[in-house]
Amino acid sequence: MALSIWEMLAVFAAGLGAGTINTIVGSGTLITFPVLLATGLPPVTATVSNALGLIPGSISGAIGYRKELAGQRRRILKLGVGALIGGLTGATLLLSLPSTAFETIVPVLVALALVLVILQPRIGKAVQRRREHTGTVARPDGGPLLFTGLMLASVYGGYFTAAQGIIYLSLMGMLLDDTMQRLNAVKNVLAAIVNSIAALFFLFVADFDWTAVVLIAVGSSIGGQIGAKVGRRLSPRLLRGLIVVVGTAAIVQLLLR
Repeated sequence: MALSIWEMLAVFAAGLGAGTINTIVGSGTLITFPVLLATGLPPVTATVSNALGLIPGSISGAIGYRKELAGQRRRILKLGVGALIGGLTGATLLLSLPSTAFETIVPVLVALALVLVILQPRIGKAVQRRREHTGTVARPDGGPLLFTGLMLASVYGGYFTAAQGIIYLSLMGMLLDDTMQRLNAVKNVLAAIVNSIAALFFLFVADFDWTAVVLIAVGSSIGGQIGAKVGRRLSPRLLRGLIVVVGTAAIVQLLLR
């Protein structure tokens, strides 16, 4: 299907916005997906084209946060395995399950993630007090609970990707003793892994629109760098506030679909 010049501009702008917001928070798919549908692409083709196009943006955002990634190699390697398994599983489900399969549970997952993000400072202090009382030390990788949670979140990410970053941040914020900016850097790497493995799977078994893929790829690459520059300047409180705003908008859009 040939896109008009105005449709091409709209897809590029959506990719730019998605790359920016994905790097800072997540949920960029809620910008690109409706635009792709508006151009006439079928839902599954739009989802696959979006996943392919957002790979460069995810990588760009991760590169932009490379300073915050210092000292997190072992954590990323372990959690990345879970993201890879989950992303591949989610991509498989996209092509085998009806498109309405996740529509009921997704808004609930995002709402729960937002509650955890809001309560994260209080939960973190409570966990720290408990560790001091029991003499236990926080595991740098979050343990089996975080690995399992992020793997399940990656299943969803490979299926649709919208708001997966918010779920990642809420889980890591609860189970890891680290700053929001460093956790955000890990989130960008995990998202890049999920997008890449899902997209590689789609390349061989699904239909996609190359024009849309290229436009989103270019736009999201630029947006990734913009998002990294803006995101690292936000205070933890402001970053959490932005997550709540974007997540709430995501829930509203998902419920209205």
